[in-house]
Amino acid sequence: MSGPRRAARVAAAILLTATACSTGPSLESRGDVTAPPGDNRNLTIGSAGFTESDLLARMYALLLEGAGYSTRILSVGNREIYEPALESGQIDVVPEYAATFADWLNAKANGADAAPVGSPDLATTMKALRALAAPRGLTVLPPGRAVDQNAFAVAERYAAEHRLRTLSDLGRSGLPVRLAAGDECVQRPYCAPGLRKTYGIDITAVDPKGVGTTQAKHAVRNGSDQMVLTTTTDATLDDFGLVLLADDRRLQNADHLVPVVNRSRAGSAGVRAALGRLNTVLTTADLAGMNEQVDSWRRLPEDVARAYLEARKLVPRG
Repeated sequence: MSGPRRAARVAAAILLTATACSTGPSLESRGDVTAPPGDNRNLTIGSAGFTESDLLARMYALLLEGAGYSTRILSVGNREIYEPALESGQIDVVPEYAATFADWLNAKANGADAAPVGSPDLATTMKALRALAAPRGLTVLPPGRAVDQNAFAVAERYAAEHRLRTLSDLGRSGLPVRLAAGDECVQRPYCAPGLRKTYGIDITAVDPKGVGTTQAKHAVRNGSDQMVLTTTTDATLDDFGLVLLADDRRLQNADHLVPVVNRSRAGSAGVRAALGRLNTVLTTADLAGMNEQVDSWRRLPEDVARAYLEARKLVPRG
């Protein structure tokens, strides 16, 4: 294990210990909610510990360093831990997903049974997210173009045979569909129930092989299942001869990538401008391609992140 990575893991362990002992300041005590946005020059960027989050954290760090900030990356693979750390200022910036984070904060504020506030409409989702984040001393920066949503894929030959391009096409076809997904798909409104209700798809069974796993994709390729639940940034579909069916009736929520910052430490115009440079460039396809480089080609996230930003002229070539 290299020195920097080991240091990050040690720092994460310290953070986990600290946040486990305290839930952070109460909402009532957070004077920073209405204070001027802070501009701390030494920033800690949180990663949720999976490939895509690591890539985004690396890109955030490089962009902020280019704007004159010093950065370090802390990998904490649990939102229950890193979100309170973001509130308390132990972490200054994290990459998040708009609808998912809105629903998570809503459940934290109003209970696990609270009605979801994330929606397929980005503007509605962002309004709800910012209203939930602000009382916690958090600022949600503008969303980018890239979206990481649930998505559904079928075998390319199956799509060609039945002339399928969208989920609506599949519903109209009346074909029986065995769906490879996580076992929670049976109840999740954006999975099997939503496919039936929104698209009229005849989901005959959910095969619990996980979300976008190799096993699930093999099952669709060999025809034992007809469709697999994956994500819009899955870059391995071509390897299995699979294609996505468009969510043309917008069943899935607006999970656009958004930077979330601690307002009192990183809410400045400088941070906003540095991270905002990524918004007009990074696409869902770009992110999928970078995921593939790390997961399939075994390249390091820091190398992939830097190469991408250099190619887009967002940072100088090293």
